[in-house]
Amino acid sequence: MIVDERITAYINSLDMGNTELLNEIEEEAKRDFVPVIRREMQSLLKTLLAVRQPRAILEVGTAVGFSALLMCEYAHPEAHITTIEKYEKRIPIAKENFRRAGREERITLLEGDALEHLRQLSGPFDFIFMDAAKGQYIHFLPDVLRILAQGGLLLSDNVLQDGDLIESRFAVERRNRTIHSRMREYLYELKHNPQLVTSILPLGDGVTLSVKQ
Repeated sequence: MIVDERITAYINSLDMGNTELLNEIEEEAKRDFVPVIRREMQSLLKTLLAVRQPRAILEVGTAVGFSALLMCEYAHPEAHITTIEKYEKRIPIAKENFRRAGREERITLLEGDALEHLRQLSGPFDFIFMDAAKGQYIHFLPDVLRILAQGGLLLSDNVLQDGDLIESRFAVERRNRTIHSRMREYLYELKHNPQLVTSILPLGDGVTLSVKQ
């Protein structure tokens, strides 16, 4: 945890939750050990959608479709969501969840490698939610910036690696060192890229919120 657990628990206790189906999908994902966005991230996402009301949304990392459906529920009624997923075992589950919610027409699921799809997309997207392989964020960024609309928002989740990011590269497990260095590079680029204004928030496992100037 990068934020005091008691504070997080209190904040989450105030949350009114989601629709019955979203709650079901969240519980099913947790039962099957599939990561879904944390409650505090859900709250931030809903607030940003209410403020900006984006019509064209891109998600990198579908998993079982929970966050795509959350955005579909709380975004503008005419918003369309394009979401990308590589992990073959999760794709049919996501499709079934979209069917259960009756949202097939508002969500386009692109199957396969995210980098390949990003290179082919033309955009522009008003809102991009990054929640995929953390070591790939820095590689996704050039195309993400290309297809993000002027004034558009880029929201990236899980950027602080449970606080390990502030440690020396040699203090983290060897298998995590590549992700550690790439995520540091990603955060540096978000903060120093002249196209972006970025805030790094100690929420959940770390979030960045960037606006394209």
